[in-house]
Amino acid sequence: MIGTMFRKITVAALLMLAAAQASGQAATAPNAETLKNPLLYAIAWRQTAAEYRALYYQGFALARLRIEQALADRSPNDNRTLAVITDVDETVLLSGAYWGQLIADGQDFFDDATWDAWVPRNEFVASPGALAFVAFCEANGVEVFFVTNRDQGDATFELALGNLRAAGFASARAENLRVLRETSNKEAVQAQIRTDFNVVASLGDNLNDFARRYYVTDVAEREALMHEDAAKFGSDYIVFPNPTDGHWIRAIFGESEPSASDANREILRNAAIGIDSER
Repeated sequence: MIGTMFRKITVAALLMLAAAQASGQAATAPNAETLKNPLLYAIAWRQTAAEYRALYYQGFALARLRIEQALADRSPNDNRTLAVITDVDETVLLSGAYWGQLIADGQDFFDDATWDAWVPRNEFVASPGALAFVAFCEANGVEVFFVTNRDQGDATFELALGNLRAAGFASARAENLRVLRETSNKEAVQAQIRTDFNVVASLGDNLNDFARRYYVTDVAEREALMHEDAAKFGSDYIVFPNPTDGHWIRAIFGESEPSASDANREILRNAAIGIDSER
């Protein structure tokens, strides 16, 4: 079912391109430049690879094992409810249709305005295994807290909650959703949840979903910090794949949403072939 859904997303992106061509809109037939779009490999992998989906099943299986262990080892003196903290975008919700649209429109870098216009369309899909995992948590009395940093204006919270419900998380509750509009630093919110609940694991596609110390602008430093936390991955931290956006982008460019410029395209190329770039 998931594979079929993603194939539909890919077809939808192609149909959007064809419709735009027919009506004379901005999108045009692929030319030599658009066929060199640096997003193509990453998005093709997201849209088609069974391995991409398998990593989600694997991640949620690990999270389920962590819960089962916590239930079995639970101390009678700890009255706190078990909980899981999860990121939203590219962790439990996937935005493949947005990235397909970006390519069909001839863009090769994330575009905030396009994203803000796409979010209300409710075209997110649940990641493979996410719905079953949340249902398992609910059946075992484990709270799931959704923590995301987004900003689509005053409607941001309602949009995020609507995106979750439209993707199949019908039981998602406002009281279990935390939306950060002014920062990507989730630590204060996570600490508050941990005060009231026994958090079994954190789920995310970005190391910054787990700890703010990863919010650095140096690739080597970020990797070194990750190695220091090696024992936490697969237990406290469960990571999902995201080849298109996140703070790994910030470590390369010095900002999380670099502009679409030739200078940044050169930085990206140098990163891909292992050359340090002056920012």
